[in-house]
Amino acid sequence: MILEKHPQVSVGKSLKLGINNHFIVYPKIKNFILGDHVSLRNYIHIIVQNGAILEIGNNVFLNNQCSITCLDKISIGENTLFGENVKLYDHNHSYQRNENNLKISHSEFTTAPISIGKNCWLGSNVVILKGVEIGDNCIIGAGCVIHKNVPANSTVFNNQEQILKTN
Repeated sequence: MILEKHPQVSVGKSLKLGINNHFIVYPKIKNFILGDHVSLRNYIHIIVQNGAILEIGNNVFLNNQCSITCLDKISIGENTLFGENVKLYDHNHSYQRNENNLKISHSEFTTAPISIGKNCWLGSNVVILKGVEIGDNCIIGAGCVIHKNVPANSTVFNNQEQILKTN
């Protein structure tokens, strides 16, 4: 497997890969660790850029169409489960705003690590942004955008009020 040929990539026992998974691992990453019994379903997209660290613990499952873009450091604790289409971003594009103008950089970023604890469940369509720490034993409900730390043993859900009209 191509991943195993990279000097900074460590692949544990019994990696399960679905179809059409896409890995972009830059030549000068610090580390990319895939633990034992990791399952990456279908259409997973992982980028680890130069200088970055990505650690995926034992018994982690990523469902279809999950995406991890790592420019700094992302760690995912053991026995963690991702629903479909979960996205992790440890960076933002740099930008400058003045009174009448906005300049967004295509190639400069601000970064901060992401840490996801052990025994967590991230529901479908969850987005985790830079600088977030999620403690052990947490559930993040479908559709949540997490931009602040989540203490261990917490449940976060998207409290949308559904309005139903009937005639």
